[in-house]
Amino acid sequence: MTTDTIDEALAGRLELIGLPRGSYAVKPHDRLRRVIAQRMTESARDIPHFPLGMEIGLDALLAARAAHNGGEGAARVSVNDLVVKAAALALIEVPEANVSYVPEGMLQHAHADVAVAVAIKGGLMTPIVREAEGKSVTAIAAELKDLADRAQRFRLQPDEYTGGTFTVSNLGMFGVTSFGSIINPPQAAILSVGAARTRPVLRDGALAEEQVMTVTLTCDHRALDGATGARWLKAFRALIEAPARLFEGAGA
Repeated sequence: MTTDTIDEALAGRLELIGLPRGSYAVKPHDRLRRVIAQRMTESARDIPHFPLGMEIGLDALLAARAAHNGGEGAARVSVNDLVVKAAALALIEVPEANVSYVPEGMLQHAHADVAVAVAIKGGLMTPIVREAEGKSVTAIAAELKDLADRAQRFRLQPDEYTGGTFTVSNLGMFGVTSFGSIINPPQAAILSVGAARTRPVLRDGALAEEQVMTVTLTCDHRALDGATGARWLKAFRALIEAPARLFEGAGA
């Protein structure tokens, strides 16, 4: 089939759904977009997804982060760096969530290899922080900065973005407050992180404000049941709301 024939065939199909010729331009898919489309279609089709949402208080985390970043000579960390560290520790605390389903059995992962969704030109990549549970949050911050920078320049090696045991996707910087994500196979779960927002609360009988974020854990129901996902979220929330453990070994 020639290019002209393909274009004519496409134009004919689009006319049938009410898109007249000349009302659009066709931009051919590049290799990255084809791979993303294939993997996400397979995931949505073959994996039984279910979401679990939770609101998490951020006041203690934001205060601890400000104190750390304000230290003399301190290596700065972001909220996302802390989320990655908390996700890794929660996976170790709830190992039943750190698994992958394969037809032959359940893979129990020894480490928390946390992938982080990074928007790049024309698509998305998920570079991985390997064994994140054993790394300081400052080490995670430095590694993520390097991985994200090389992802933008298409300089990652395949072993730096394939595999992983869990993914974090954060759209809070765009003002998105709540969303769900499609699972990144062969992982069994992905955490979607929304923007921080202020809500009123009662403290000691007086009206006050607190910062919260909504997270959504999307689970593979072949590997995780609702109670397991809920236990993981509970462990994750405890680490975010009492963040001292996240800064252990962080140094400057």
